[in-house]
Amino acid sequence: MIQFLAQLATHTVALLLYPGLATMALFGSAAESIWVRVSEKHWVPPELPWHRPSAVLATVALSSMLASVQLSAPFNPVPSDERNLIVAAIALGLTVWAELALGIELFGEPGLLLVVQCCWLVAVLGPAVEPQSLRPQVLGAVLVPSLLPLKVASGALYLLCLPALLKLWPLPRPGERRARLRLDAMRVLCWWPYCGLFATLYFPPAAADPLGIVRFLGISLAVGAFCVVAGWFLGRRGAEPARGVYRRAIAPFAGLVLALVVLTSIFLR
Repeated sequence: MIQFLAQLATHTVALLLYPGLATMALFGSAAESIWVRVSEKHWVPPELPWHRPSAVLATVALSSMLASVQLSAPFNPVPSDERNLIVAAIALGLTVWAELALGIELFGEPGLLLVVQCCWLVAVLGPAVEPQSLRPQVLGAVLVPSLLPLKVASGALYLLCLPALLKLWPLPRPGERRARLRLDAMRVLCWWPYCGLFATLYFPPAAADPLGIVRFLGISLAVGAFCVVAGWFLGRRGAEPARGVYRRAIAPFAGLVLALVVLTSIFLR
């Protein structure tokens, strides 16, 4: 009974404090403030709902919390053998599906967004085929030279998908209802799990010490900075050119990564 209560307390701390809800809110609020500053050209505080959370926001919060505890962040209270990549992928995928199902009018091109999500899943699950492990920290620790091309290609595909998945794209037309900053609170909850999962999957696990925290946080911040710059660049190009980039590039690149998965599996066998 004592062991059960201890595990319950540990998982509660992970979900609500670190690397869960509190960490998500701090990291996401900082990232969102910078994004709003860059996109709006002046400081605007994120539009956080102080009223009763909607069903969509509650679903996104719970899914993001579940994904966050799967990260290989230093001092993560959840034991490493209890973390699972499938749980993280499904939880983050659910955030997109929940928003699309209950607020589809807020998105400029939902069909293409789902294609991007499928390509993101290829980037996340592709490197797990050969190591035959679903533990995120194990995949990050794999540095076999024969797997390096697949890992680099998967990481590039992951980064290419992030601006769309974080709703920095698709870009709404000026004056439309969805052009308002209505999804900020949901995006705040998604910055940390998306950026932290990249640091988990494509870099060796950081040590459980202050330097390890700085390293993991630094990589996550670098991913967030990339998303801000990419979103800003897409915004300068305009809605149609930005959509064209994703229509022409995302699926073929995902196909290339999938081909690398197959070739790597055959070569290593």
